[in-house]
Amino acid sequence: MFRAISKFLLRALGWQVVTEFDELPKKYVIIAIPHTSNWDFPIGLMVRSAMGFDAKYVGKDSLFKNPVLGTIMRWLGGYPVDRSKNNNFVDAVVDIFNSKEEFAITIAPEGTRKKVDKLKTGFYFIALGAKVPIIMVKFDWEHKQVVFSRPFFPSGDKEADFAFITDYFRGVKGKNPENSFA
Repeated sequence: MFRAISKFLLRALGWQVVTEFDELPKKYVIIAIPHTSNWDFPIGLMVRSAMGFDAKYVGKDSLFKNPVLGTIMRWLGGYPVDRSKNNNFVDAVVDIFNSKEEFAITIAPEGTRKKVDKLKTGFYFIALGAKVPIIMVKFDWEHKQVVFSRPFFPSGDKEADFAFITDYFRGVKGKNPENSFA
Protein backbone atom coordinates (compact mmCIF):
# COMPACT_ATOMS: atom_id res chain seq x y z
CA MET A 1 0.00 0.00 0.00
CA PHE A 2 2.81 2.45 0.90
CA ARG A 3 4.45 1.64 -2.43
CA ALA A 4 1.33 2.61 -4.41
CA ILE A 5 0.87 5.78 -2.35
CA SER A 6 4.52 6.75 -2.86
CA LYS A 7 4.30 6.18 -6.62
CA PHE A 8 1.14 8.28 -6.76
CA LEU A 9 2.64 11.12 -4.71
CA LEU A 10 5.85 11.22 -6.76
CA ARG A 11 3.84 11.41 -9.99
CA ALA A 12 1.51 14.05 -8.51
CA LEU A 13 4.53 16.13 -7.48
CA GLY A 14 6.02 15.77 -10.99
CA TRP A 15 8.95 13.52 -10.02
CA GLN A 16 10.37 10.74 -12.18
CA VAL A 17 12.68 7.91 -11.08
CA VAL A 18 15.29 6.82 -13.64
CA THR A 19 17.46 3.73 -13.24
CA GLU A 20 20.58 2.92 -15.25
CA PHE A 21 20.56 -0.74 -14.14
CA ASP A 22 18.35 -3.78 -14.61
CA GLU A 23 18.46 -5.03 -11.05
CA LEU A 24 19.91 -3.87 -7.75
CA PRO A 25 22.62 -6.06 -6.21
CA LYS A 26 21.96 -7.68 -2.82
CA LYS A 27 24.40 -5.32 -1.07
CA TYR A 28 25.33 -1.75 -1.96
CA VAL A 29 26.04 1.76 -0.72
CA ILE A 30 23.87 4.56 -2.10
CA ILE A 31 25.25 8.07 -2.23
CA ALA A 32 22.65 10.79 -2.76
CA ILE A 33 23.88 14.12 -4.15
CA PRO A 34 23.19 17.00 -4.04
CA HIS A 35 21.72 17.27 -0.56
CA THR A 36 20.73 20.93 -0.31
CA SER A 37 17.38 20.85 1.49
CA ASN A 38 15.40 19.07 4.18
CA TRP A 39 12.95 18.22 1.36
CA ASP A 40 15.47 15.69 0.00
CA PHE A 41 14.58 13.35 2.88
CA PRO A 42 10.83 12.89 2.20
CA ILE A 43 11.47 12.65 -1.55
CA GLY A 44 14.10 9.98 -0.83
CA LEU A 45 11.71 8.05 1.42
CA MET A 46 9.02 8.12 -1.27
CA VAL A 47 11.50 6.93 -3.92
CA ARG A 48 12.69 4.11 -1.65
CA SER A 49 9.10 3.04 -1.04
CA ALA A 50 8.06 3.39 -4.70
CA MET A 51 11.00 1.27 -5.85
CA GLY A 52 10.37 -1.32 -3.15
CA PHE A 53 13.86 -1.59 -1.70
CA ASP A 54 14.95 -1.38 1.93
CA ALA A 55 17.99 0.88 2.10
CA LYS A 56 18.79 2.16 5.56
CA TYR A 57 20.21 5.67 5.99
CA VAL A 58 22.51 7.59 8.28
CA GLY A 59 21.75 10.95 9.86
CA LYS A 60 23.30 13.25 12.42
CA ASP A 61 22.74 11.92 15.92
CA SER A 62 20.95 15.07 17.10
CA LEU A 63 17.97 14.04 14.94
CA PHE A 64 17.63 10.86 17.01
CA LYS A 65 17.85 12.39 20.52
CA ASN A 66 14.23 13.50 20.79
CA PRO A 67 12.28 10.42 21.97
CA VAL A 68 9.43 10.85 19.48
CA LEU A 69 11.47 11.99 16.47
CA GLY A 70 14.23 9.47 17.25
CA THR A 71 11.72 6.61 17.33
CA ILE A 72 10.29 7.72 13.98
CA MET A 73 13.75 8.12 12.43
CA ARG A 74 14.76 4.60 13.54
CA TRP A 75 11.44 3.16 12.34
CA LEU A 76 12.14 4.71 8.94
CA GLY A 77 15.50 2.90 8.82
CA GLY A 78 17.82 5.50 10.31
CA TYR A 79 21.16 4.97 12.00
CA PRO A 80 22.50 7.92 14.06
CA VAL A 81 26.04 9.14 13.43
CA ASP A 82 28.03 11.13 15.99
CA ARG A 83 30.05 13.47 13.78
CA SER A 84 31.85 15.10 16.71
CA LYS A 85 34.33 12.28 17.26
CA ASN A 86 36.10 9.47 15.49
CA ASN A 87 34.05 6.41 16.37
CA ASN A 88 35.06 3.82 13.75
CA PHE A 89 31.76 4.28 11.92
CA VAL A 90 33.22 2.86 8.71
CA ASP A 91 34.31 -0.37 10.43
CA ALA A 92 30.95 -0.71 12.18
CA VAL A 93 29.03 -0.41 8.90
CA VAL A 94 31.42 -2.82 7.14
CA ASP A 95 30.68 -5.31 9.95
CA ILE A 96 26.94 -4.90 9.32
CA PHE A 97 27.45 -5.58 5.60
CA ASN A 98 29.53 -8.66 6.38
CA SER A 99 26.91 -10.04 8.79
CA LYS A 100 23.96 -9.85 6.38
CA GLU A 101 22.91 -11.57 3.16
CA GLU A 102 21.29 -8.36 1.92
CA PHE A 103 21.98 -4.81 3.09
CA ALA A 104 21.98 -1.31 1.67
CA ILE A 105 22.68 2.04 3.24
CA THR A 106 22.15 5.56 1.93
CA ILE A 107 24.62 8.31 2.73
CA ALA A 108 24.69 11.99 1.80
CA PRO A 109 28.48 12.39 1.46
CA GLU A 110 28.37 16.17 1.41
CA GLY A 111 27.73 15.87 5.16
CA THR A 112 25.63 19.04 5.20
CA ARG A 113 23.02 20.90 3.19
CA LYS A 114 25.47 23.77 2.70
CA LYS A 115 27.83 24.17 -0.26
CA VAL A 116 30.91 21.92 -0.10
CA ASP A 117 33.91 21.58 -2.39
CA LYS A 118 34.67 17.95 -1.57
CA LEU A 119 32.81 14.90 -0.38
CA LYS A 120 33.35 13.08 2.89
CA THR A 121 35.03 9.73 2.30
CA GLY A 122 33.27 7.32 4.67
CA PHE A 123 30.94 5.91 2.00
CA TYR A 124 33.94 5.09 -0.18
CA PHE A 125 35.80 3.19 2.52
CA ILE A 126 32.61 1.37 3.54
CA ALA A 127 32.15 0.16 -0.05
CA LEU A 128 35.83 -0.84 -0.32
CA GLY A 129 35.85 -2.62 3.04
CA ALA A 130 32.60 -4.47 2.43
CA LYS A 131 33.50 -5.16 -1.24
CA VAL A 132 30.16 -3.76 -2.40
CA PRO A 133 29.29 -1.36 -5.22
CA ILE A 134 28.29 2.26 -4.91
CA ILE A 135 25.01 3.35 -6.48
CA MET A 136 25.19 7.07 -7.23
CA VAL A 137 21.84 8.84 -6.99
CA LYS A 138 21.26 12.29 -8.46
CA PHE A 139 18.63 14.41 -6.72
CA ASP A 140 17.96 16.62 -9.74
CA TRP A 141 15.44 19.23 -8.62
CA GLU A 142 15.79 21.20 -11.86
CA HIS A 143 14.35 18.30 -13.90
CA LYS A 144 12.49 16.64 -10.98
CA GLN A 145 14.35 13.39 -11.50
CA VAL A 146 15.96 10.95 -9.12
CA VAL A 147 18.54 9.09 -11.22
CA PHE A 148 20.19 5.85 -10.05
CA SER A 149 23.54 4.93 -11.63
CA ARG A 150 24.80 1.49 -12.56
CA PRO A 151 26.66 -0.18 -9.70
CA PHE A 152 30.17 1.27 -9.46
CA PHE A 153 32.84 -0.80 -7.71
CA PRO A 154 35.56 1.42 -6.23
CA SER A 155 39.02 0.47 -7.48
CA GLY A 156 41.02 1.57 -4.45
CA ASP A 157 42.50 4.45 -6.47
CA LYS A 158 40.70 7.08 -4.43
CA GLU A 159 41.76 10.02 -6.58
CA ALA A 160 40.56 8.43 -9.84
CA ASP A 161 37.36 7.11 -8.27
CA PHE A 162 36.46 10.48 -6.75
CA ALA A 163 37.11 12.18 -10.10
CA PHE A 164 34.64 9.73 -11.68
CA ILE A 165 32.08 10.30 -8.92
CA THR A 166 32.42 14.09 -9.06
CA ASP A 167 32.02 14.02 -12.84
CA TYR A 168 28.83 11.94 -12.52
CA PHE A 169 27.20 14.66 -10.41
CA ARG A 170 28.55 17.65 -12.34
CA GLY A 171 25.82 20.15 -13.19
CA VAL A 172 23.06 18.52 -11.11
CA LYS A 173 21.06 21.17 -9.27
CA GLY A 174 19.54 20.59 -5.87
CA LYS A 175 16.48 22.31 -4.42
CA ASN A 176 18.81 25.15 -3.36
CA PRO A 177 20.99 25.25 -6.49
CA GLU A 178 23.58 27.59 -5.00
CA ASN A 179 24.50 24.79 -2.55
CA SER A 180 24.78 22.05 -5.18
CA PHE A 181 27.93 19.98 -5.38
CA ALA A 182 30.20 19.97 -8.47
